[in-house]
Amino acid sequence: MTFDALGLHPHLLKAIHALGFETPTPIQQTAIPRLLEGRSDLVGLAQTGTGKTAAFGLPMLQLINPNKAAAQGVVICPTRELCLQITADLTRFARHLKQMEIVAVYGGAGMADQIRRIKRGAQLLVATPGRLLDLMHRGVVSTAHVQFVVLDEADEMFSMGFQEDIDEILKRTPGTRRTWLFSATMPAAAERIAKTYMKDPIEVSTGRRNMGAENIGHIYYVIKEADRYAALKRLIDIEPDIYGLIFCRTRAETRNVAEKLSQEGYPAEALHGDLSQEQRSRVMRGYRDRALRILVATDVAARGIDVEDISHVIHYNLPDETERYTHRSGRTARAGKSGLSLMLVNSREVRRLPELERLSGVRFERGEIPQGRDICEKQLLTIVQKMADVEVKHGDMAAYLPLAQKALSSLSKEELIQRFVSVEFNRFLKDYHDSQDLNVRSVKREKRAGAFTDNAERDVRRFFINIGRLDKINEGAIVRWVCDKTGIRSKTIGQIHLKREFSFFEVDTRVADKVLSGLRNAKLDNRSVTIKPVDNSPSEGRRSVAKPISKKYSSRTNRRHCAKKRPANRHADPRRG
Repeated sequence: MTFDALGLHPHLLKAIHALGFETPTPIQQTAIPRLLEGRSDLVGLAQTGTGKTAAFGLPMLQLINPNKAAAQGVVICPTRELCLQITADLTRFARHLKQMEIVAVYGGAGMADQIRRIKRGAQLLVATPGRLLDLMHRGVVSTAHVQFVVLDEADEMFSMGFQEDIDEILKRTPGTRRTWLFSATMPAAAERIAKTYMKDPIEVSTGRRNMGAENIGHIYYVIKEADRYAALKRLIDIEPDIYGLIFCRTRAETRNVAEKLSQEGYPAEALHGDLSQEQRSRVMRGYRDRALRILVATDVAARGIDVEDISHVIHYNLPDETERYTHRSGRTARAGKSGLSLMLVNSREVRRLPELERLSGVRFERGEIPQGRDICEKQLLTIVQKMADVEVKHGDMAAYLPLAQKALSSLSKEELIQRFVSVEFNRFLKDYHDSQDLNVRSVKREKRAGAFTDNAERDVRRFFINIGRLDKINEGAIVRWVCDKTGIRSKTIGQIHLKREFSFFEVDTRVADKVLSGLRNAKLDNRSVTIKPVDNSPSEGRRSVAKPISKKYSSRTNRRHCAKKRPANRHADPRRG
């Protein structure tokens, strides 16, 4: 099938052909004909990089009246980067549609120009939720004529905490509007939006819900926390032609990792929310031009990256929100190509992998951090191959060869080879001289229940807290809360077990008293938290084995939760980055 068979206007087809697009992607083939009818709400599920912008953008451009100077279409997306990317794509699609005005509306930039362009009669707005709502409150944006609303990267918006903003925006638009929701995964918040604001939506999907791309290899490496950066370097060095994207959890760690790599000679830069738009554009220009081969980014800053040839996605840290893994890994293997998603995990983090597998629909394979000798051999062969393949311009070189021959005449053939190879190879010999094995081999997958476990005995103390999955928390939120309230380091926190209405977590016994006193009257998002130590079983020595909670305590806890409606708090701040 070609774009010509989808029923698109000749002006749009002319722009598409000029951009070099010939065959629509599966999500485009399925969604475009249905959306062109303009009568149905739609939920589109497809991975990042599968052409969702064209899938909703082309039908919207065709259905909007360019002669009517009023906002008729609104595309809502999570970040300014994605907002600018979508605007650029739609502008290219609409290049032959006269009088069509498309405006990007996003925070972190001055309002004056955005307001001026909106008042000039923009027909299509591409906006982040906060800035759009602000302009609605100011009376700048009128939704009276809005016919189409697109929620792009919907799962990402909800994980970033924009549920209330989306609710208010949709309530302010006409009830006759069509709502098109596009997402890589379908979390509960997106399901609620579909049930509340959409009328019998059609669902189109290029695979199972929440499933990662099939042409991505998913590999995890178990390392000690102290070896995380050293392990990252080895994953980079074993792939001389790597064109990679490294994900870190925080802005500070993103800067730190990028600075270390750059100082050691790697072509790397950081991408995070503290960068100005000019700085971000400079970094992305270098990355797209391959002057930079490694980009170190936070989850939020990476939204809107539209680069097709990324070979590796490396998770320096696992994401706080499990669903973000699909978005991260989807940055590679775009446009039908293959790629690798590599994860660095310590022995405590391994237990999260079954949940990642379940939600993303993939299977993780355990890998081995390369040994120093393997890296040196790979780099040596790469250098030699480059020398063998280099183009020699004999005519241009003729005038200069006598100078080189004279300077090198005292060296034998073997010495010449050694010296030319050593120009690039000495760094690897230095870095990996007497290098150690970085793999942690005591962590294995248990056969029962498919769980992961660390089989090394640990001197730990276990605690009960009366918050669980119903409170919309995850393991990362508990780690940050405990560390913030008690001052202990995250590496002293052991396994965390989230239950429906309560949780358990382990800490090193040396900090157990500090944890108990620091959390006794602590609150989490203004909610009082009860903490109770759980005795270890004497029969197991120093290993952590919890005794069951008494029936009296458990019943009292359950009655309290049943009698009182739980607030929908967000303990993890997903807007970091």
